[in-house]
Parts: sequence; C-alpha cells; structure tokens
Amino acid sequence: MKSINYISNTKDKRKIYGIIGAFLTLMIPFFLMFFNGDNHLETDQSLCPFKMITGFPCPGCGITKSLVYFYHGDFYKSVSYHILGPFVIAFSVVSIVVLIMELITKKEYFNTVMYNKRLAYGLGFFLVGYHIIRLIFFIKNNSLDYILKESIWR
Repeated sequence: MKSINYISNTKDKRKIYGIIGAFLTLMIPFFLMFFNGDNHLETDQSLCPFKMITGFPCPGCGITKSLVYFYHGDFYKSVSYHILGPFVIAFSVVSIVVLIMELITKKEYFNTVMYNKRLAYGLGFFLVGYHIIRLIFFIKNNSLDYILKESIWR
C-alpha cells in the first residue's frame, strides 16, 4: 500500500512540476515583452550556449523571441523567429488545463498521445529538417564575420 501512495504522490508532483514549467514558459516571454521598450530584443546577444560558442543557432533558438512577438500580436514576426513558437503557446496552455484536470479528477488523459513514439519521432524529424533549412538560410544570409560576432570568439 505504501508504494501505491508513493507512486500517486510522485505522479502528482510531476504534474505540478509540469504545470509550473508550462506556466513559466508562458510568463517569462510575457515579462520580457514589457522590458523590450527600445526594441532591443532584436539586437541583443542571444543567451543560447550553443550560439555563444559556435555562432550558429541551435534548433530552439528564437522560440523566446517568437513568443514575445506573438504576445505583441505580430504573428508574422513570431513565425519568422521560430515556426513552432505559436505551437509552444498552445501546447503550454493545453498542458496546464489537462494537468490541472488530471490532478482534480485523478484520471489520466492524453497518455496515448503524450507517450506516442511515432508522434515523438515525427516531431523530431520535423525539427531536424526545419533546423537544417534554417541553417542553410542563416549561412546564406550572413557573412563569416557576422557569425563570429554572434559567438564569444569575436
């Protein structure tokens, strides 16, 4: 009996951590939107460790800026920074709602979707393909000097 209660508590803790994570994912860009008074978000150095070291964007680079511009109502600019930005917002909102409902009702929803290997592989292949296309355009549109300027090796 103790192990059953422990598993239930562990699952509840994971759900609470999921809610907190999704909430922070939504709120951090929302607060960045207010501190972007002089529109310095476009010109500031990225805080991505991969981009700081190599000068090249990682697969997740641009998601925060995408969320900020989505909150501004500039959907085109949001998608131009990262195509998955609006989907991150939708996924976070749905995750918060579903996890709260799971905590209240003590039932599991969407487990077949959330733990689906085919969906995970499909999203992974999409992200790899999207990143390769982004890298090609990044190299095509930027000089070596600019790429080095984006890294810590200036």
